[in-house]
Amino acid sequence: MALSLNVPPVDLSLIIPCYNEGPYLSDSVRQIRQTLESCSWSYELIFIDDRSRDGTPDVIKQLTDDQVGCEALYHRQNVGRGGTVTEGLRHAKGEVAGFIDIDLEVHCRYIPSMVQAILMDGYDIATAYRIYRVKFTPGGILRWILSVGYRRLIRLLLGSHFNDTEAGFKFFRREAILPVLDRCRDKGWFWDTEVMLESRGAGLKAIEIPALFIRRTDKTSSLRILPDTIAYLKAIWRYKRRHKD
Repeated sequence: MALSLNVPPVDLSLIIPCYNEGPYLSDSVRQIRQTLESCSWSYELIFIDDRSRDGTPDVIKQLTDDQVGCEALYHRQNVGRGGTVTEGLRHAKGEVAGFIDIDLEVHCRYIPSMVQAILMDGYDIATAYRIYRVKFTPGGILRWILSVGYRRLIRLLLGSHFNDTEAGFKFFRREAILPVLDRCRDKGWFWDTEVMLESRGAGLKAIEIPALFIRRTDKTSSLRILPDTIAYLKAIWRYKRRHKD
């Protein structure tokens, strides 16, 4: 089901993938709007709920009803991070289309530098290179170790030259990224890495912009460490096998 308002072409389409984001969604959107309103670019917000199990769809409805430049899409079944963002990119109208994790662990204040890199500096892709503020708790240290280990594994096994392929803060020149989406097969978390590697193979020009990453302690991450780590490793193996020639 989709709720849509007709809007003219815009500079920026911001895709907001949502899965159980209800408790902090409204405040995050308020901060995003403040950031975007301080810029000169026109924009639209595309909310996509990936079959949340909390009150997220109701919050999205409140945020989008009768709001010009807002659109809401609701999934009947959970399709995963990659599938959700891909749908948003295909649906977007902006010259630049991007997405961020709505928990704002990488804050929306970095959006303008991403958009400027594409509209004014000639890049096809601008993505966050996360700088971690490590919390010295067992969970915080473990997540940091896993993230650093994953980056190194991608470099070693897939020959990536990027510092951080899996950041949930990516912006694209929409016309340039659409053909690349046809080459991406993963529908889950590995999509973030796959789209960067396929973009490099397609000759797109990318820039990584350092951005502070501050993990929230008031939310439960949707990332399941053991199952998702295993899924990552399988996805890496499948990708490497597919590109071995």
